[in-house]
Amino acid sequence: MRNIKKEILNTARVLFNKYGYSDVTIRMIAQELNISSGNLNYHYKKREAIFEALYFEMVAVFDQRIDDLAITQFSIEQLKNDIHTSMERMLDYTFFWTDIYRLIEVSEKVKTHFLSAYQQRIEGCHYLFNRLTEQGLMKPNQTKEELDYLAERMVHYGNTWLYASRMYHSQITIKNIDHFVAVYISMLSPFLTSKR
Repeated sequence: MRNIKKEILNTARVLFNKYGYSDVTIRMIAQELNISSGNLNYHYKKREAIFEALYFEMVAVFDQRIDDLAITQFSIEQLKNDIHTSMERMLDYTFFWTDIYRLIEVSEKVKTHFLSAYQQRIEGCHYLFNRLTEQGLMKPNQTKEELDYLAERMVHYGNTWLYASRMYHSQITIKNIDHFVAVYISMLSPFLTSKR
């Protein structure tokens, strides 16, 4: 049986990535699917509803990672893999990350979640720092201020690497994500011990 709602989301995501959210209409999505605009509107009343569904589809994976922090085995290699996986996921939703600050204004639900997730990610960084320190991978005795700034830098880079990188790289693919993972990890490097 055809899952038309899933097809709408997948098609919209591809079109949003190709043309940008603001340049894609309900009609364009419907034409790509070879269905009527009325049929599409039956499933999603407006473009913003499609946007919200895509956003929450995307962040479900990120939210689960936050929920799983307490049972995660931490290592630098695991951290690199985790960042790589997150960046791959972000590529699938390029339209959002390359227009993030405008798009969070499209939906109050998205904005509320994003701002809440921001705080959770800061707290997640501090949790990571504590776990790495406990394992002897991170230098002890860092000041709270140093770690607050580090957490903020890491979260901001995580939010904006794709936007900024597209200005300087013609194409970002899974193959060249390792560079961006290395840049991300480099923020943490001065705080790590030789044990890593």
